[in-house]
Amino acid sequence: MGTSVQVTPLSGVYNENPLSYLVSIDGFNFLVDCGWNDHFDPSLLQPLARVASTIDAVLLSHPDTLHLGALPYAMKQLGLSAPVFSTEPVYRLGLLTMYDQYYSRKVMSVCFVYRQVMLISLTAALHSQQVSDFDLFTLDDIDSAFQNVTRLTYSQNYHLFGKGEGIVIAPHVAGHLLGGTVWKITKDGEDVIYAVDFNHRKERHLNGTVLESFVRPAVIITDAYNALNNQPSRRQRDQEFLDVILKTLRGDGNVLLPVDTAGRVLELMLILEQYWTQHHLNYPIFFLAYVAPSTIDYVKSFLEWMSDSIAKSFEHTRDNAFLLKHITLMIDKSDLEKVPDGPKIVLASMASLEAGFSHDIFVEWATDAKNLVLFSERGQFATLARMLQADPPPKAVKVTMSKRVPLVGEELAAYEEEQERIKKEEALKASLSKEEEMKASRGSDKILSDPMVIDTATPAAPSDGVAGPHVGGHRDILIDGFVPPSTGVAPMFPFYENASEWDDFGEVINPEDYVIKDEDMDQAAMQIGEDLNGKLDEASASLLLDTTPSKVVSNELTVQVKCMLVYMDFEGRSDGRSIKSILSHVAPLKLVLVHGSAEATEHLKQHCLKHVCPHVYAPQIGQTIDVTSDLCAYKVQLTEKLMSNVLFKKLGDYEVAWADAEVGKTESGSLSLLPLSTPPPPHNTVFVGDIKMADFKQFLASKGIQVEFSGGALRCGEYVTLRKVGDATQKGWWRHNSANCNGRAPV
Repeated sequence: MGTSVQVTPLSGVYNENPLSYLVSIDGFNFLVDCGWNDHFDPSLLQPLARVASTIDAVLLSHPDTLHLGALPYAMKQLGLSAPVFSTEPVYRLGLLTMYDQYYSRKVMSVCFVYRQVMLISLTAALHSQQVSDFDLFTLDDIDSAFQNVTRLTYSQNYHLFGKGEGIVIAPHVAGHLLGGTVWKITKDGEDVIYAVDFNHRKERHLNGTVLESFVRPAVIITDAYNALNNQPSRRQRDQEFLDVILKTLRGDGNVLLPVDTAGRVLELMLILEQYWTQHHLNYPIFFLAYVAPSTIDYVKSFLEWMSDSIAKSFEHTRDNAFLLKHITLMIDKSDLEKVPDGPKIVLASMASLEAGFSHDIFVEWATDAKNLVLFSERGQFATLARMLQADPPPKAVKVTMSKRVPLVGEELAAYEEEQERIKKEEALKASLSKEEEMKASRGSDKILSDPMVIDTATPAAPSDGVAGPHVGGHRDILIDGFVPPSTGVAPMFPFYENASEWDDFGEVINPEDYVIKDEDMDQAAMQIGEDLNGKLDEASASLLLDTTPSKVVSNELTVQVKCMLVYMDFEGRSDGRSIKSILSHVAPLKLVLVHGSAEATEHLKQHCLKHVCPHVYAPQIGQTIDVTSDLCAYKVQLTEKLMSNVLFKKLGDYEVAWADAEVGKTESGSLSLLPLSTPPPPHNTVFVGDIKMADFKQFLASKGIQVEFSGGALRCGEYVTLRKVGDATQKGWWRHNSANCNGRAPV
């Protein structure tokens, strides 16, 4: 048997739910993607919860919520503790995406400090500024989940060890999001390819996928999300996008683009930035997200992960494509409200309209017929964005608005009473803990010396707090800060032995001794830089320091949707026709389809059964399918005696040779190749590789043969002509015609 491969979907099959799949290779369990949606429904993660403790490694493919949104929760609540692998952009931008998700649900106004592309969270202040009771994970949980991610570069082979010995993983370009990955997992020469949300088209900031470069992998796991969709040309799409925006702006309307935090928004910003520069437009553009400055600062440093055109432009002109001149970055909606009235474009997170700035702006702008809400991607299932993309769109929608109000009356009294009770409990615990420490200290004091004898002939007048009552020839000596042990016969100064541990590098330290406390971080954060580089303005500072007891109040509003609603496909995924073509070209031995509607999944399955391969699977949630290769792979040792008789020939960067041997066994029982006991039969001539006619012409000329190109063939002398024949599936066949022969030879 070949390498054992089993695939078990945990989420995201026969629907558009988040992506999460268990892939087992010879008993080593990969969790490929760990997604959640903007509803953050824990029930979606029940299949993951059942297997989380068995996961050996996690592979992340894209830096958005659908691919990694559940990672902090799984690490904190589900027992997931495996190492995580991703590219650098997926790690950095995924971290910012989760920050933005958290702030969009917890914070009413900006409650963090931005400094040198780092977010310093002021968690103590968040308790008074939350607009929901979101408690599935915290900022610390996000940091903890991402701190041990191993970052790889494209095409870098990473060899696993221990239980995963012999398995090699490598990320390759997916073309959908910055840093997006097609994962290749190799074991014993067999490739398992995980390729979801790939894009073959080259875009402004990304190159197309390299999926087509893989040939006959053992297994491909891919999605059917776009199997039923076909896309217009990029030029046509971009022009329609700009036309509808300019029409709205010239009609004195505002344009809202609900976008993700750090994904497809980058392509939209480049389109607008370049067009505004070329046509000298003055309409203001704003990117509004809690992590907007951090996102762009990180993106500026990821040019090597972007398209060839951006990299070459930077090499020649040193101009960074993301030095935005026409787009203003904002982290607080109050800044947008200070902008003078007039038509404007706002790119605001979240794309689903379920939370964040886009939700609030939609409520304000939807009632004006002059405004436009332009969706650049399909909304997640059962979200407000998906509802508005229906045909025809609804005329009214219900939305939930939340705000924090101060506690008053009985609620305030109950809150203060509860806080007082908590303080008393904490004080009692502290005193009990101190008593335990005192008892332990007293028990360790062993007084071995004689009692202290005091000369009573000339007693000194006692002073307050220095001498106590006389006891015969002895008296207690009270020293400030020192309580005499009850077991001692005389007062002794305390002595504590240093019981530190030591290793080869010195004293072993406790890392917790060096952790900055929250209150220290708050004080430090208040003194950093100025404006967005550090210092909070007076309003934000007062907001942070406001500890007034408060509660979240939510109310449901009915919004009359009078604005124009438009959807254009800027998702950056290959369409159905391209998916079918790519899969036919790659020609996997077995194919597993995931993530797509039931209709799209069945459509692509039937097509692939006819045109790609006979083994196509579309499993249900929790259903394990065995896609083990039918090929057999064996490990053999090449004996020294055999290798001494092998004659190698140079072939480019490699050397090849015939090896005639018979299979035997070593003393340890492993297979080995031994020289033949009888002379080997003669070998037929074999041409290896796909030789180019120009190279072959040069080779023949070096042997003294007169040769020239004629009609797409090589004419050798007067009687012999060589030409390539056959289609792509017969690559490597040559035909030679002469006066005496007509035949074929493999090349």
